[in-house]
Amino acid sequence: MIELLDPTLEAATQPIAYAARPSRLEGKRVALIENTKFNSDKLLLKIGDILVKEYGAASARMFRKHNASVPAHAEIIEEIQKTCDVVVAGVGD
Repeated sequence: MIELLDPTLEAATQPIAYAARPSRLEGKRVALIENTKFNSDKLLLKIGDILVKEYGAASARMFRKHNASVPAHAEIIEEIQKTCDVVVAGVGD
């Protein structure tokens, strides 16, 4: 007797709750979280510069994760909550 197994299954769905976005960036302090991959810091620095110069953000500050495969560590999250209003996360490669 041969038993056939179906290796496919339905993708699990999970609702996503997005954070509220500000209507404007003027005066906002922007956190840039880079993931340590090649060029992610350069890309985010350019984005931060554009947000300050063209959209009126008050500042753009870079934070660096330990590595690309993990979420931002608690110290980064705590510092961002205290000092920033908006977060931009980016990847490199």
